[in-house]
Amino acid sequence: MRLPARRLCLAAIVWTLLLHGAPPPGRAQAPSAFAARIAALSEPGGYFDTDNLISNERSYLQVLPALRRGNVRGGAYIGVGPDQNFSYIAAVRPSVAFVVDIRRDNMLLHLLLKALFGLSRTRAEYLALLFARPAPAAGARTDPIGRLVAWIDRTPIDGRSVDALRARVDKAVRGMGVALSRDDLATIDRFHRRFIESGLDLRFQSTGRPPQSHYPTYRDMLLDTDAEGHEGNYLASEEAFQFVKGMQARDLIVPVVGDLSGPSALVAIGRLLNERGERLSTFYSSNVEFYLFRDGSFPRFVHNLGKIPHTREAVVIRSIFRAYSWLGARPGDGSVSTIQRIDELVAGFNTGRIRGYDELIRVPRQGREPF
Repeated sequence: MRLPARRLCLAAIVWTLLLHGAPPPGRAQAPSAFAARIAALSEPGGYFDTDNLISNERSYLQVLPALRRGNVRGGAYIGVGPDQNFSYIAAVRPSVAFVVDIRRDNMLLHLLLKALFGLSRTRAEYLALLFARPAPAAGARTDPIGRLVAWIDRTPIDGRSVDALRARVDKAVRGMGVALSRDDLATIDRFHRRFIESGLDLRFQSTGRPPQSHYPTYRDMLLDTDAEGHEGNYLASEEAFQFVKGMQARDLIVPVVGDLSGPSALVAIGRLLNERGERLSTFYSSNVEFYLFRDGSFPRFVHNLGKIPHTREAVVIRSIFRAYSWLGARPGDGSVSTIQRIDELVAGFNTGRIRGYDELIRVPRQGREPF
């Protein structure tokens, strides 16, 4: 598929800004550069019936040991959804990351989170701003995540300071230079106030349906461990938080509005990676493949994915919500997170071994340890 010349030119400019024009952490960059990246790579937004403020995948950290053993590290990262991407980014340590989601609201959520990273010096301060708590004590920087969670739980919101906080965050968002309507800013405000009002009890929610009991709270997401019992959330360690914060400061985590099976978002990202000699190492698809099969657009996704230059070790991380006991779901999880090599996925589809969703999740060696 060929992109219009105007889009190719803009994409080339954007990539130059992305890798060569990025200033060191702590130095402000012209707001128009980040906005141009989003505009050049994005497609028109689509609809999905969830708020998606946090993940509904309780199993999201279970794949981290397999990523380590498989040497999945560096390169470029592409993912979907909210801030579980940051935990994968902290684990994989890519040089650049793109969060591609069909919902424009997801891009707005990431602008909110980016603003909070910019306003915070430490993960304790980040949590304080996310949930509108008073500034933590100086020593909180080294606190274990369990202690920070307990601090958030026992510290009341200062209602008088919420509007002032919202004004600071909106100023930071507007300073990014992204074209935002009044409705967009109202959506960002609503998202932030949902975090503030719900606190660590916040759950993923679908339109018109109450949250499911197996969906994790934000507290669960922070405290969960990987398959070897190690904490893996990006807020569980100051070092992991600072890595993600550094990428945010250099505008190297780019939220993109796009359909994984769409005509241009993944195509443009793949072209940029190819021009720079960069290779994809990690593609986090959540459970989007289920919906792509349902809508008949999975072949276009595989075509898009196959065109992205990637390393031999590159994997897809996926979440499966159907009850397959052989996948080894932990009691109460409601989902299983697995990884599969990109080359195996593309070859399996192209040779006809993967014709439906059931075959996708049952392909040989697919699971937590595909290497």
